[in-house]
Parts: sequence; structure tokens; C-alpha cells
Amino acid sequence: MERRAFIAGGIAAVVAPTTGRSQSAAAVRRVGFVGLAPLSDPDTFAIFDAFRQSLREQGFAEGRNLEIMTRTSDGVETRFPGFVDEMLSARMEVIVTVGSAATLAAKRATATVPIVMAAVPNPEGLGLVVSLARPGGNVTGFSTVLGDIAGKLLEVAKESMPQRVRIGFMSNSDNPGSARAIKSWPMLARQMKLEPITVNVRNAAELEPALARLLQERPEIFFPHPTMWVYRERILAFAARHRIPVIFNFREWARDGALLSLGPDLRDNHRQVALYVARILNGANPGDLPVQQPTKLELVINLKTAKELGIEIPQSVLARADEVIE
Repeated sequence: MERRAFIAGGIAAVVAPTTGRSQSAAAVRRVGFVGLAPLSDPDTFAIFDAFRQSLREQGFAEGRNLEIMTRTSDGVETRFPGFVDEMLSARMEVIVTVGSAATLAAKRATATVPIVMAAVPNPEGLGLVVSLARPGGNVTGFSTVLGDIAGKLLEVAKESMPQRVRIGFMSNSDNPGSARAIKSWPMLARQMKLEPITVNVRNAAELEPALARLLQERPEIFFPHPTMWVYRERILAFAARHRIPVIFNFREWARDGALLSLGPDLRDNHRQVALYVARILNGANPGDLPVQQPTKLELVINLKTAKELGIEIPQSVLARADEVIE
């Protein structure tokens, strides 16, 4: 599968220290960014860059008055506590965390440094905030409400492929949000008369054996949890070889070969995160900033993939699509 070219120099510009000789230490604000997928992935970098550009629009620019320390785990959840400790030692003023595992690691490490979360499902249930309206502590940010999205995505998949009933779920038990999903999503599937199959993938070494086990159960659809983002190319290549449609929560997968996706725009999510970071740098209390939820879900359908798999997407679904890839 072809991937868009990525200019390595872009990462160097992101992670390099930005404090020049003419800048005093007090003039440069320091923000940590802890993510799951590497910035060498073009889509991940584009999402991060939306965050960076939004900060610039709020008056915080690298090379002038901002330093961003970035750390990504390459899908290994156990790296997050070390990243957070490193950022606390470096006196980051705000820590941005992508996903539930990174956010929980940050919350466990500090009750004082502001934490702005991106793309975290069920922050109340995970104990990250007291309530969405009044977080109350040092954590705020943006939720993805993946439970609701999963139900809607399953409905679209069932309408698009009514003859397919065996659906393979891929999750990561090391991730708190994913661990909850692997229990709730199969229940949603059964309510829709679908037959769920589940496999667990905690790291890169477990991916191929898990896919092999899943294949033995003859799945007719793959539905990976968002924590599988870092394995996107391998999962989509595997699914293409075995002619199994993939559905996912974010449009980047549909553009790379999944049959369809339904979920929030991650670039917009990170632009909004930057607005919260700017407000906090300007003196706002994170406990007073309500946790925001997505107001729009984007449906993307890859008709090229549908034709390759011999799947005819109903006009009723195509008519609702925000984007159709041909």
C-alpha cells in the first residue's frame, strides 16, 4: 500500500529546542505533548501540526515564545509514565495527552500541572474528571465518546453489508479505554444481531498472531479499536489480502483502504485542544474549562475498496456520506 512521502526534517523542527539566545527563559512557554503514534506517520504528523498551527494563531509560536516537547510511545502503553516524569522534570507548564492511557499516566503523576486531553473516551468513567461540565481538578480537554460512535458505526456497517454478520474486534487490554470497549462493543454487536469475535493486541509482536487467530474464526468485517492506529498499514494490508472489509472511527483509515469510517475530525480535535492550552497559558484554571465532546461525526466511504471487495454500498448510505473516495 502506498503511503504519502514524509519529510523527516519536519520532525526535527518540532522536537528541537526553540529557545534562542535572545529569549529569556521566562519568555518561553513550555508545553509537553504525549501521543501514541509516531510523528513519522504522515497522518499523525498532520494532526499534530494542526495543534501546533492553532497555538501559533493564539500567539504561541515555536522559535519565538514556545517550546513543545513531544514524546510518542509507538503503541507501547507502558512508556507513558516515563514520558510524563520527563516532562515534569523539564517543568512543562501544560501537558497534552492523546488517549486514555497517556492521560491516566499524567493524572497519576501530578495533581497540579494542567493536563489537556485529546481524543479520550469516557473521561468521567475513567476517573479523570469529576464531571464533563465542571472537571474540578487539573484535567480537562476533549472526549471522543467512542461508545456512542461505535454503535453508530456498527449501524452503518450493518446497513451497508446486511449479509455479513461475523465481526472481528481488535483491542488492547493494556489501554483502559480499550479494555472497556472490548466488553461493551461486542454487546452492542449482539444487540444488532451481529456475531462478535474478539482478539487482544498489546504490542507489535502480538499483532500477527492475533490476526491469524482472528482469521481462523472467519470474520466478515474487521473493527479495530482506535489504539490500533499505530498498526494501521499492517492491519489494512492483512485485510486486503484476505478480502475482509475494515471499519474504523477516523477518516484516515478510510483514505488508506478501510471500507468506511465514522467519527470526529482529529485535526479539528487537536486544534480545539490548542485553544484550551492557550487559555491555560493565559491564566485559565483547567478545572473550570468544561470537557468538550464532538458535535459532528464524519462518514467517509471508500468506494474503491467496496468495488474491490464486491460490496455495493446502498444509496441510502452514500447519500449521508461527508466524503466518498472513488
